[in-house]
Amino acid sequence: MVVRHVAGGLAARKVAPNAISIAGVIAAAAGAAALIGASEVDGIGQAALLAGAAVAIQLRLLCNLLDGLVAVEGGLGRPDGELFNEVPDRLADSLLLVAAGYAASVPELGWAAALAAVLTAYARALGGALGQPQDFSGLMSKPRRMALLTAACLGAVATLDVLAVAVGVIFAGSLVTAGGRLARLRRALR
Repeated sequence: MVVRHVAGGLAARKVAPNAISIAGVIAAAAGAAALIGASEVDGIGQAALLAGAAVAIQLRLLCNLLDGLVAVEGGLGRPDGELFNEVPDRLADSLLLVAAGYAASVPELGWAAALAAVLTAYARALGGALGQPQDFSGLMSKPRRMALLTAACLGAVATLDVLAVAVGVIFAGSLVTAGGRLARLRRALR
């Protein structure tokens, strides 16, 4: 698998997993800037920025995957690794979702989607803190949120309204996901 090969190369060069996590936030910030910029131009410039945002989202996800592989399989994990595994992810999600809301002229919906995405992660982490297996499932788990947002960036070349619909779906789907995770956690605790 190509990703494992890349992770092995990073581990061999002693690239810190925490640095890879930070690189993911930088990719997300670049994607957020591209989204906001796309709302201010038309034509080829807008299409290029939206495509750039889609690429940045995927780079952010790649960093998220690589940091864990380098830490665990590369043996470079550190005591503060969990902190760097979680906090940058929340920042990256929020940057992208809020920017998508602004790009689509629905900033409140972008903020709401970002908060709902954080709620899904909170429900998962809470389960772990309460001694239960962390629940990564659900309609709008992180990979699905980012897949939808990537597709929306590409679809928004036709109209930025595609972003508004996607952000709305991410918001609603994240609430359903968080609710499902919390309900399963409650059953497990009982």
